[in-house]
Amino acid sequence: MAEHDPGLGRVAPFTTLHARGVLAVLAVTTVFAAFTASECHNYLTSRLAGISVLPSLLFGLVMWIWWGAIAAGLWMWARFRPAILRFSTRSFLLHLISGSALAVLHLFFLQQTLRIAGDYWPEWGSAYAALNYQTLPRFGIDLALYGFVYAISAVLNMQTEIQQNTVQKLELEKRLSLAQLKALQMQMEPHFLFNTLNAITTLVDLRRNEEASGTLAHLNTILRTTLQRRAPEKVPFIEELKVIESYLAIQQVRFADRLHVRIDIAPEALDGLVPCFLLQPIVENAVQHGIAPMKAGGLIETQVKRVGDTLWMQVRDNGAGPESPLSKGHGIGIQNTRERLAFFYPGTHQFVATSPEGGGFEVTIQIPYESVIA
Repeated sequence: MAEHDPGLGRVAPFTTLHARGVLAVLAVTTVFAAFTASECHNYLTSRLAGISVLPSLLFGLVMWIWWGAIAAGLWMWARFRPAILRFSTRSFLLHLISGSALAVLHLFFLQQTLRIAGDYWPEWGSAYAALNYQTLPRFGIDLALYGFVYAISAVLNMQTEIQQNTVQKLELEKRLSLAQLKALQMQMEPHFLFNTLNAITTLVDLRRNEEASGTLAHLNTILRTTLQRRAPEKVPFIEELKVIESYLAIQQVRFADRLHVRIDIAPEALDGLVPCFLLQPIVENAVQHGIAPMKAGGLIETQVKRVGDTLWMQVRDNGAGPESPLSKGHGIGIQNTRERLAFFYPGTHQFVATSPEGGGFEVTIQIPYESVIA
């Protein structure tokens, strides 16, 4: 019926935007380093002849590549902890401490660079021997530079997230439309219609006209509802319940005493809003991949109730289960449901798909309760 939920990874993917951002930062800081080296070298050559450009280049690299590496590091770290590049009091305190530490470390490296370069190139060192970078004013400048790097990185990361979210939203809306179309095709596919119409014909032949009329009405409910709905859309659960009941009623005609159904819906849950076609694909998987492969059939239980500010839903069967070789291809409905929940309730829903110890499979969903009556 459903697939196991292995859990979603917490690390954001390294996208082309991330790669371009890192390369852009390193390119800009390299230009600054080259400019600083050029200024140092031009200053010295105006006073002394034959001065090597290497110590100036080394100094420029330590001066600016440091900040490029920090910016790239912040950019990469945000993949694991997105909150570090989001403006907040906690983030400000964290960056104040880390910025102070990095500023002190950077000034130490600059001072050591002056010393080492002066040892290897005495003429160059003599011109900068009096420079002292380990002072309070220099610390303030470096701390301000860290704040600037952080602010630029945060803004760029925010723009990247907005672009990614926009792309993901468009892609998800496309998938939702395709999922609805797929649901429509599944409902109207020749196999489903053939089985249903064949069951109706059989009932008529057996002069069970009342049952035939009821089955036809259920089919009409499914097709009419499917054609009228447009995803993404939320509907009162009572409308979703009609589709589920009609689908199960048709399948009970097909499977006869092999399919048993138990539906327990709390009255206060009927007015709760849910995404259209939320439970129907899960129920359908329960029938096709949980009960259908079993010769003896089985039971499908659907429970829905309001628990505080949440709407709790569960579909459970005691059929073949996801590990059975008799049950194959049951992950599509679950995956579509997971994606739709993430779209409608980002970070505020729960989705659990498990195999109970007694066999079969169950899917439990919790979403924020929204009443149809505003």
